[in-house]
Amino acid sequence: MRVSIDSDLCIGSGQCALTAPGVFDTDDDGFGVVRSEGEGGADPMVKEAVRACPVQAITLDED
Repeated sequence: MRVSIDSDLCIGSGQCALTAPGVFDTDDDGFGVVRSEGEGGADPMVKEAVRACPVQAITLDED
């Protein structure tokens, strides 16, 4: 699975980094970023982070 964050939608709530800190982090401006270059879909908390995002900026694609 491949995970990504749409930077145009992200509002910097930080829910992704709080929910799955092994996969997500925040940049210097507070917006969400994927730590592992999009390959963090194996973490069981990624689906919860997708649900927790208030603006649905996280995409999880099953390859």
